[in-house]
Amino acid sequence: MLAERAEVQVRPGAEGDLEALTAIYNHYVRETPITFDTTVFTPEERRPWLLSHPEDGPHRLMVAVDTESQEILGYATSSAFRAKPAYGTSVEATVYVAPHAGRRGIGTLLYKALFEALSGEDLHRAYAGITQPNEASTRLHERFGFRYVGTYREVGRKFDRYWDVVWYEKEL
Repeated sequence: MLAERAEVQVRPGAEGDLEALTAIYNHYVRETPITFDTTVFTPEERRPWLLSHPEDGPHRLMVAVDTESQEILGYATSSAFRAKPAYGTSVEATVYVAPHAGRRGIGTLLYKALFEALSGEDLHRAYAGITQPNEASTRLHERFGFRYVGTYREVGRKFDRYWDVVWYEKEL
């Protein structure tokens, strides 16, 4: 596992990553309940999302890249938690790993880089909503100090069934 980790670089996301990031996200839209989006996106439709994550500030996009092939293996973001101004010191953190790149520690590398990048920002809390079941995501968040705060029961309907979302928070 250490050898595999040495072959991965984490860096801020860039506009040239848009097509690969969209492909990773669309996998989760089509195949899983992990996101409650139900229709895939074109890269152009995802551009506003990418542009809402600059290289500085509280809303970041970190990308994991295979150093040999330059393939994007996953990404992590910190995004606005809610739109109202008083939520400004809270972010929602999320991580998506390419389906073939799981179990390589990519999520850990991404979150480590994301939270290091956020350490100098005026932020108080990070939140994460995890559609259940998702043991890998739960373990990742707990490893980074997130703690369980509650469950929204049957809050989303996708693939003709209802899904629970557990919420975690982390002090920043």
